[in-house]
Amino acid sequence: MAEKGIPSLEELKQLNQENLDALAQTLRERILDAVSQNGGHLASNLGVVELTIALHRVFDSPRDKIIFDVGHQCYTHKMLTGRDREMAGLRCYQGLAGFPKCEESPHDAYETGHASTAISAALGMARARDLRGESHRVIAVVGDGALTGGLCYEALNDAGNRKTQLIVILNDNQMSISPNVGAISNYLTYMRASRAWMDIKQTIVGGVPKIPVIGGALLRFMQKMKGSLRNFLIKDRYFDTLGFQYLGPLDGHDEQKLEKVLRRAGELRRPVLIHVVTQKGRGYAPAEKEPWAKHGVTPFNPADDQPLRKASGRSFGKAAGQLLTELAREDERIVAITAAMTTATGLAPFQEAFPDRLFDVGIAEPHAVTLAAGLARGGMKPFVAIYDTFLQRAYDQVVVDICLQQLPVTVLMDRAAMGGEDGPTHHGVFGTSYLRHVPELTLLYPRSIEELEDMLRFARKHPGPVFIRYPRGESAGMKQLPYHGFKPGVWERLLPGDDLSLVAVGPMVREAAQVREQLLARGTRARVINASSIKPLDTALITELAGSGKPYVVLEEQALAGGLGSAIAEHCLQEGLRQPERIFALPDAFVPQGSHEELLRHCELDAESLCRKLSGLWRENLETAG
Repeated sequence: MAEKGIPSLEELKQLNQENLDALAQTLRERILDAVSQNGGHLASNLGVVELTIALHRVFDSPRDKIIFDVGHQCYTHKMLTGRDREMAGLRCYQGLAGFPKCEESPHDAYETGHASTAISAALGMARARDLRGESHRVIAVVGDGALTGGLCYEALNDAGNRKTQLIVILNDNQMSISPNVGAISNYLTYMRASRAWMDIKQTIVGGVPKIPVIGGALLRFMQKMKGSLRNFLIKDRYFDTLGFQYLGPLDGHDEQKLEKVLRRAGELRRPVLIHVVTQKGRGYAPAEKEPWAKHGVTPFNPADDQPLRKASGRSFGKAAGQLLTELAREDERIVAITAAMTTATGLAPFQEAFPDRLFDVGIAEPHAVTLAAGLARGGMKPFVAIYDTFLQRAYDQVVVDICLQQLPVTVLMDRAAMGGEDGPTHHGVFGTSYLRHVPELTLLYPRSIEELEDMLRFARKHPGPVFIRYPRGESAGMKQLPYHGFKPGVWERLLPGDDLSLVAVGPMVREAAQVREQLLARGTRARVINASSIKPLDTALITELAGSGKPYVVLEEQALAGGLGSAIAEHCLQEGLRQPERIFALPDAFVPQGSHEELLRHCELDAESLCRKLSGLWRENLETAG
């Protein structure tokens, strides 16, 4: 066996049941150890240990392709495919990714980071297999939360229509990030509740063969009838009508039975859906008790379940949720919408105060946006709280359903910056680019919680679409800076200076203030401007900067193409004004995982790197002037 009891895939297939039980315990310990040190997705990974063991005992990865939906349930898979030693660097800069990563291992068949994509991807890979005359199996492991996303049903419908050989494993743990909602969740709950079916199966298999003379024949007859009996007991015709052979529900922690069903599914030449019921957080009592709270966690002490790093203040998301709750007491038109992330986006207080005015639509971002449009058309004032990176999934709805109709919908875009250890699928760095060019909307980016609160008050009264982007966590380092209030289309003249102007937005305002201090020590007096209104721009101040004769630069934690700097340069070009000397933004590349500070250094957007570059720019300007 490999070090610390994690076998190779070849060794795994030879283990007896006693060793498999011990392996499951070891894997859970390794997951708990790695996540407690580095943070990550805890409850979802603890719940799929036996299922992942069974998958790798039955199928032959990497020849057979296993695709994990969302990907935050792949830690056991990574350890079983030779990456156990690398778990110490899980989610660290230049370490093991927290999601499937094809460059890490050939066993990661497809990179997933957003929900509901695995069935479509698996179907494409299965059809590529068929077209190439190959014979391997393709398996998609999908959480029940993903079934609230419409993309799953488009793929299920297509797969069943063409009868493509494909295995879909529905990992039913009754959770996504927040507790699952909706009709599909209720349907699965009904099927899970049908313990009669599981109990009858056990009774039949265990007892009928013992009946003298007729036991064997009776068992064979009853096995032929089991499809009709199962349909009678649990009404599972839904997946059958889509063209899938339905198998389940199964105990997702009974590894032996999982193996038997997986082997049968691998032999079928048609689409198969295996319904597996698992316990999210299994093996760690706090995660079993509150799986939603242990979905994504920061480093913590497993002994007492306390975080290793205490938060020092309110986060942007919590501040938004608290103020929105207060505003809703004053205005009955205010409603809130979330896509399976009530707590994560700070809306828990709103839900508690106004349960009838909080709509959790599940992992269905396009629906969330169009629902908001309908609510607005119906006379309400909707606020949609959603991650910046997830709003990408609803771009068409933003354009056609909200902005084209100029509806008073406010979208609160959390995690609008580099997303840290979750990596490129969760970096919210494209929001300005994909929104700024859309007509009729107002696009804002606060530097502090105080400014965010003023923006929310503005949005409440604004008659059109408002999009407010803000980063994860707290506005650290901003409390020491003076706050002069917010007004759309007017930038905040934050700190004085007459040699150079630093036009910054969002978290880059903090970096700009640090750059100013370093430049001041070198004799350069730079002023800092907080450009929190991205659309509309402060055209008057841009004209002033362009005509001053002094250099001005733009700092943003955003893709260069289509960002604030691009907006300023476009305006200057149209008006015949002097453009910024430099735009410091993210490179034209996907940014890796790491802490926010590490990623700023990686992209050379930290204060030290910026100061070095600006010092060179200042010397160039002096030489030109001379």
